[in-house]
Amino acid sequence: MDTMTIAIAGVAALAILLIAAGIATSGGGSGITARLERYASGRETKPASSGQGGLADLLQQSAAMAQLNKVVEQRDFGANLSREIARADLKLKVSEFLAIWAGSIVGVPILFLILSLGVPALRSPLALLMGALVGFYLPKFWLGRRRGGRLRAFDKQLPDTITLIANALRAGSSFLQAIELVVRESRPPVSTEFGRVIREVNLGLPFEQALENMVRRVRSDDLELMATAISIQHTVGGNLAEILDSIAYTIRERIRIKGEIRTLTAQQRLSGYVVGFLPIALAGFIFLAAPKFFDPMFLNPPGVLGLPAGLIIMGFGLFMMFIGFMLIRKIVDIEV
Repeated sequence: MDTMTIAIAGVAALAILLIAAGIATSGGGSGITARLERYASGRETKPASSGQGGLADLLQQSAAMAQLNKVVEQRDFGANLSREIARADLKLKVSEFLAIWAGSIVGVPILFLILSLGVPALRSPLALLMGALVGFYLPKFWLGRRRGGRLRAFDKQLPDTITLIANALRAGSSFLQAIELVVRESRPPVSTEFGRVIREVNLGLPFEQALENMVRRVRSDDLELMATAISIQHTVGGNLAEILDSIAYTIRERIRIKGEIRTLTAQQRLSGYVVGFLPIALAGFIFLAAPKFFDPMFLNPPGVLGLPAGLIIMGFGLFMMFIGFMLIRKIVDIEV
């Protein structure tokens, strides 16, 4: 067997071991919570239709995939991943996401092998290892971007939503009727999350608990402020409409100040990205253009502690770039 075949087999085995270890080492989850999440999410399970094709239908028709999804969702690892998928508003099961994750870890090195027909440097074990790392972080990066975008959209709509609830309360509606009005008049993701609150209350969950569940799903500081004010008002009483108006004004001012801070710190944030990623991009370009350029870095001697001196210098440089990137991010991360 040549080096390339061994590298591909090693990457595939590593991907399977990582996912299996994550599932096996996690504890058991709550079945009641899982059933409540399934009913309150409003997603209906439909039988697979012969007229609809695609990867999703093939995964749903697979008995092995269904069994894997059942096992995974009973673990804390699966419950946490399912919560992250719900926050990103992805219509995927946990087992489907894990299959995409494993496919990404194996698929990116295979893509590198295909591209190596034109760029021979991508055939090296180091390039295949870097491809496996990219494939490992790519689904997590995609999930984080989706979750962050949904959170920003939710925070942007929240002040108008709070004002709508306050106006409905002034018109004589109850709080649940005001939330139903939000579900009818608002757009996703606000309408989706408040709709889940209504369904959970209809299933018998106390309103405060349903509101806490929404705060836990969305993880928005502004929503947590609103939920805390509503819980205190239900305990001690008061004019909830005026309280909500004050909260809406506070949130709008916070959004305005955040926008101003983001504009003023744009240059510094861009400097952080340049400091962190320009050397890596330049090294990648040199590696593709002249694959033998970095060979002297891996020669031993010269060596330090038994390792090539070039490898030690490269690791130290990467560490210092990471420290600089994190320091710049910390400086421009101003809490409001």
